[in-house]
Amino acid sequence: MSTPQNICLIGGSGFVGTELATHLARQGKNIRVLSRDLRKMKSLRVVPTVDVMQVDPHDRAALTEALRGQDVVINLVGILNTSIGKGGTFEEAHVGLAENIIAAARQTGITRVVQMSSLHADAEKGPSEYLRSKGKAANLLQESGLPLTIFCPSVIFGNGDGLFTRFANLLRAMPFMPLACADARFAPVYVGDVAREITQAIDDPSSIGASINLCGPETFTLREIVEYTAEVLEINRKIIALPNGIAKIQAMVMELIPGKPFSRDNFNSLQVDSVCEECDTPQPTPVRKIVPTYLGKMNRQSRLQHYREMARRD
Repeated sequence: MSTPQNICLIGGSGFVGTELATHLARQGKNIRVLSRDLRKMKSLRVVPTVDVMQVDPHDRAALTEALRGQDVVINLVGILNTSIGKGGTFEEAHVGLAENIIAAARQTGITRVVQMSSLHADAEKGPSEYLRSKGKAANLLQESGLPLTIFCPSVIFGNGDGLFTRFANLLRAMPFMPLACADARFAPVYVGDVAREITQAIDDPSSIGASINLCGPETFTLREIVEYTAEVLEINRKIIALPNGIAKIQAMVMELIPGKPFSRDNFNSLQVDSVCEECDTPQPTPVRKIVPTYLGKMNRQSRLQHYREMARRD
């Protein structure tokens, strides 16, 4: 089997997509990135071998045309909450898009499909609509007979993430932190590791048919993630763990706020720990090696301590 060279990213303008496009470009791949909003693509337009196209992947005909001449399609689209507009529901964003990819791939002769799913995505047993729809999308792709690799990461961290960066912004703005599901457990995986594993899988025919779990080397509760974020920021904040009843009320209120910072579906997703039973990430990168490099303020002493720790681990 020849090495795929033309790779199309759907959802490539996001946090993971930007990192992955950069990794693929370093490997000499030709990358086509599809987005409904080209304003989000500024950072990728300057990357060599990256072709940016304004395409609505929920338009099956437009997606089919965009996939012509491509060897691989990578679907990175995922929404944590619903919104108004086309592709705004979990069913449309995850399941409907999977159906479009299957149809378009069959018409255009795509030789590889890579799907970004989630740990514990399950069409039947998922506790949230997010996890059920992700599981249903994976099932459809598996049943399609297309040459498929599925990646199932825990929460992904890195510069510009929706985890440490989001909590950092909240901690800076609030005198205390009311925290829902404080005991929920995660194994945060570095975005660079995720991009590396996807890049390697594309060139590895033995990964076809595999479902690959990606986790970091450490497990944190949500409380510990917030505490560590405050430590890196060098600020003191009281963290108040909310009982589930109050947390559900918080979710009901916050999902009415523009941007939905927290929702009932998010609450339901947090009822299952995002931790790998069997991790497929070789030599995963620790949180403490990366987060201080992009988050918060580091005075001279903490910066030197960080570099000493990095040197010891290396």
